[in-house]
Amino acid sequence: MLFGIEWNTANDWIFAWSILPILLRGLVVTIEATLLGFVVGAALGLVLAALKSVRFRLIAWPARVFTEFLRDTPLLVQLFFLYYVLPEYGLVLPAFLTGALALGVQYSAYMSEVYRAGLESISRGQTEAARALDISPLRTFAVIVLPQAIPRIIPALGNYLVSIMKDVPVLSVVSILEMLNVARIIGDRSFNYMVPLTLVGVLYLILTLVASAGVRLLDERLPKRGIPLR
Repeated sequence: MLFGIEWNTANDWIFAWSILPILLRGLVVTIEATLLGFVVGAALGLVLAALKSVRFRLIAWPARVFTEFLRDTPLLVQLFFLYYVLPEYGLVLPAFLTGALALGVQYSAYMSEVYRAGLESISRGQTEAARALDISPLRTFAVIVLPQAIPRIIPALGNYLVSIMKDVPVLSVVSILEMLNVARIIGDRSFNYMVPLTLVGVLYLILTLVASAGVRLLDERLPKRGIPLR
């Protein structure tokens, strides 16, 4: 019995073993899209958080408006825009890269708020002391504030890593052969959806547990007082 579903015949298990290598190829695509989307989201989220914290309104307000736009529009709309609209203006990207960018851009808005909370948790006295020592704002941010904020937001960023992983199946609408799309194609051709979809559920469960354990381990290992730069 798997996920409450009983496989009654040996044929189901034989079929499962025969399609497992194909599903594992889709799993690799899922992992690659997740990691690339997370890296894009984490990097762009940090940039947005830094821009929104600037006191100059001509810089801060556009960043806030852009963040709200990303948060208030569906991922699918953003994906279609990148995949179908940008080529009309001469910017053609591969489907996989487009999908990963869509995931990263969407989640950068949420991650920017995580960064903001982490940055605001650092005492202002440290930035004032750095200013008194004539340390540039950029160096203060990169060397003093950010290394202390990162350990505090690891759990929240880890949650978004898992969320991105669960949203990867949305990319199937632009013909990316991630794990769920592969399972759907197998079901269409074999008229057996139970076995491939059950395997996908198991693989996603394993993937999520491994990612959660990795984030938990990283959270325990990183020093709470900040990441040493030397």
